[in-house]
Amino acid sequence: MKVIKLSEYQQFASDKMKKNNIFETPRFFCDVYCFEPGQEQKGHVHGDQDKVYLVLEGQGQFKVGSEERVLGPGEGTMAPAGEAHGVLNHTNTRLKVLVFVAPNP
Repeated sequence: MKVIKLSEYQQFASDKMKKNNIFETPRFFCDVYCFEPGQEQKGHVHGDQDKVYLVLEGQGQFKVGSEERVLGPGEGTMAPAGEAHGVLNHTNTRLKVLVFVAPNP
């Protein structure tokens, strides 16, 4: 059994959002995305993958399809396959987001 400490998967990078992989199988992956202030995950589409975002810390501006919402700790959303989605840390504090994607590309 693989047991992790979430605190060990929360590294940041000064140049762009940092993806910290926690679990990965042929069927899904789970990461922690770490955003410094002003960093973003530009809008993009996964044709055959669903993605779930759960905010661990901070606030971010999440866009799925034509909808945009600010989400904070304990809140989440899903981007279904085929829907454009992205995240912006519009604040002056760090943002940490737990992400699940299935199926794994």
